[in-house]
Amino acid sequence: MPRIAFRPNVLSFSFALAAALAGAVVWRATAMVVPSVLVVVLGLLVARSPRVAQQWERAVVLRLGRFVGLRGPGVFWVVPFVDHVSSWIDQRTITTSFAAEQTLTSDTVPVNVDAVLFWMVHDVEKAALEVQDYGQAVSWAAQTALRDIIGRTTLTELLRGREQIEADLQRLIDSRSNPWGVTVSSVEMRDVVIPGALQDAMSREAQAAREKQARIILGQAEMEIANSFHEAAKMYQNNPTALHLRAMNMLYEGLKEKGAMMIVPSSAVESMGMGGLLGAAALRQQSLVTGDNPAGPVAQDKV
Repeated sequence: MPRIAFRPNVLSFSFALAAALAGAVVWRATAMVVPSVLVVVLGLLVARSPRVAQQWERAVVLRLGRFVGLRGPGVFWVVPFVDHVSSWIDQRTITTSFAAEQTLTSDTVPVNVDAVLFWMVHDVEKAALEVQDYGQAVSWAAQTALRDIIGRTTLTELLRGREQIEADLQRLIDSRSNPWGVTVSSVEMRDVVIPGALQDAMSREAQAAREKQARIILGQAEMEIANSFHEAAKMYQNNPTALHLRAMNMLYEGLKEKGAMMIVPSSAVESMGMGGLLGAAALRQQSLVTGDNPAGPVAQDKV
């Protein structure tokens, strides 16, 4: 930002101290007031001449109100009471926070948007002469540009297309600030706040969409299972042995766990001759449940 002030430096202090010492020496040598005062005044005038600009700064020098050039970085000299350093321009990258509160999108949804602007002065002369306060001007230009972008964007685009909105916002702010010697490096949106009621509605909509997708996936799985059963039925139709082995495997899988119960259609028992197998499985299941050992009496007799 422009800073209009006299900034003392080491050279100024040195000249001022030297002027004071020279005045004291003249006073002691001549005991006259006028020469001593003239030496001190001359030293103070010279002390106002040297200026020092930092590496990232440029000084705007006016001579009798007219622009004569830029000075810095480092030491430069001005004519006291004739030249005037009107401002010191910082050429480093500057960050500015700005926001748009309760701004309506194109689909009439009020939102609050916070963003950060990264910019720098590339033309010091324009920044000093074309605008009164270039920092404040950039801030207001960024805020109005943000409101303009939000007003022609839907809420969905604002939430999903941040990169595109940031790029459009950067171009818009850059076009407005270039005549002031300012260029925009980037714009980043920090936060987008929507009303609480709308957040709840969007949450319910997202949940409904997820449930719909889950039902679709379940239906597709059922279709694949049905197709698999259809193909298996075709293979078992002309191969009774394979069907019989599959039935036995299913029966084994169902009875191998203790306490399991299997319900088998009578037609399957008759068609596949599973009566003896089911009887043996039932006896084995009963022995596992009651804990009886058929070989027990024999073992006791032997003992």
